[in-house]
Amino acid sequence: MLSVSNLSVQFGKRILFDEVNTQFVQGNCYGIIGANGAGKSTFLKIISGEIDPTSGHVHLETGKRMSVLSQNHFEFDEFPVLETVMMGNKPLFNLKKELDTIYAKPDFSDADGIKAGEMGEKFEEMGGWTAESDAASLLSSLGIKDGQHYTMMGDLDGKSRVRVLMAQVLFGNPDLLIMDEPTNDLDFETINWLENFLANFDNTVIVVSHDRHFLDAVCTHISDIDYNKINHYSGNYTFWYESSQLAAKQRAQQNKKAEDKKKELEEFIRRFSANMAKSKQATSRKKMIDKLNVGDIRPSSRRYPAIIFERDREAGDQILNIEGLTKSIDGEVLFKDIHFSLNKGDKVALISKNSKAVTEFYKVLNNDSKADSGKFSWGVTTSQSYLPLENSEFFKNAELNLVDWLRQYAKTEEEREEVFLRGFLGKMIFSGEEALKKCNVLSGGEKVRCMLSRMMMIRANVLMLDEPTNHLDLESIQAFNNSLKNFKGTVLLSTHDHEFAQTVATRIIEITPKGVIDRLSTFDDYLRDPKVKELRNKIYS
Repeated sequence: MLSVSNLSVQFGKRILFDEVNTQFVQGNCYGIIGANGAGKSTFLKIISGEIDPTSGHVHLETGKRMSVLSQNHFEFDEFPVLETVMMGNKPLFNLKKELDTIYAKPDFSDADGIKAGEMGEKFEEMGGWTAESDAASLLSSLGIKDGQHYTMMGDLDGKSRVRVLMAQVLFGNPDLLIMDEPTNDLDFETINWLENFLANFDNTVIVVSHDRHFLDAVCTHISDIDYNKINHYSGNYTFWYESSQLAAKQRAQQNKKAEDKKKELEEFIRRFSANMAKSKQATSRKKMIDKLNVGDIRPSSRRYPAIIFERDREAGDQILNIEGLTKSIDGEVLFKDIHFSLNKGDKVALISKNSKAVTEFYKVLNNDSKADSGKFSWGVTTSQSYLPLENSEFFKNAELNLVDWLRQYAKTEEEREEVFLRGFLGKMIFSGEEALKKCNVLSGGEKVRCMLSRMMMIRANVLMLDEPTNHLDLESIQAFNNSLKNFKGTVLLSTHDHEFAQTVATRIIEITPKGVIDRLSTFDDYLRDPKVKELRNKIYS
């Protein structure tokens, strides 16, 4: 399907890829993973033809059509929605424009009629006569209502625009789909639709994503960028992660016999394959289980941060009580008449159709904003630590290095010592000279890791986390997820990361303009609950 030969990419002295040779086979879904800066997005741009490699070449099988998810959400603002979707199949769309131009000629001739007839036959072969209805059906399946199909793209809200661009890339059954972070700005329902679509998609997909649930649901292979090379591993992300951790553990066990190691690996594959046989993915693509083998399992060079949340004290039974909280901004009701109490040890996924509502709710609880009405009270034995959606306020002093930045949040003389502070930063992979970086050169992910260092040092017994996985790489997300599962305190968590919500939350609270829906439930069970669906339909209809 797609082959990469002797591909090298170098920016100045920095080498991203060195003599990469690999193939992407028809019908597989490849999840591209790698540490931040490894070159994931660069690789997608190279295979899609957006940029050229330093050397080597990429070859797409003759006659095959590639479709690339646009990262520019405003590129098609001057076009109607339906037309934007049809642009996803450029040969078909261009032929349609030619036909429309011929038929619109005021001096339409016999020669024009012959040419139009010939073009019409080709148009029919390409499915052109049903193209508009096919595009409309795809839009409807993604939640874009019929009345919006002729709206200009520039008049849509952000979420609707992303859904239309998703329809564009899927339109016309392309032979190869290239997708860079396709789940960004999508809600859980749309992501679930996309997972089902791709799990049953017969052609080839190459995708970069930080959404582990998405990678698990759709991928038959993980393509790991490591040591300037790309290696394919049969299986989804969870298999790759768990097997690489097992391989790293075995490498550390120098005295363990090779035969014992092999048996351990084989038992791991047997258990994993049995679990996969029950999954949605195994009933569709079915390619993964058959190809798992011991040779695929190798340790990774990845570094995982040590995220460990400890508590200065254990909280009592009274955690948080909320009575009638209501908040509107510019006439928009974000939440109204919110009532609930948090119990000791609750791990709550706080969700809403309106992400602004959740962020404003956190601000109220942290006294960064004032509710229109209602009240709340924290238990006297509680201490809170908050990871906000927007953290720029914490990095205003750009000249501070990271050690001095973290020192601002120290409570004791011991905590102000450089050795102590470097310990916390080291856990977040800021070691050696990295700990002396200035705040003004930090990436989004590095800022979040600094914020996590701060939270760990506070040692609160209640954590509030607004979209905590934003800007983080998969290694940090995985470590963060594991730490929250092990945390003994109380958690309020809002996230678009399905795996985070499913594996951490024991209670789901949905904030709506008409109160809350509150269930002791896992996230998946909440989404499947028919009574919840009925309630949501009443609220949002």
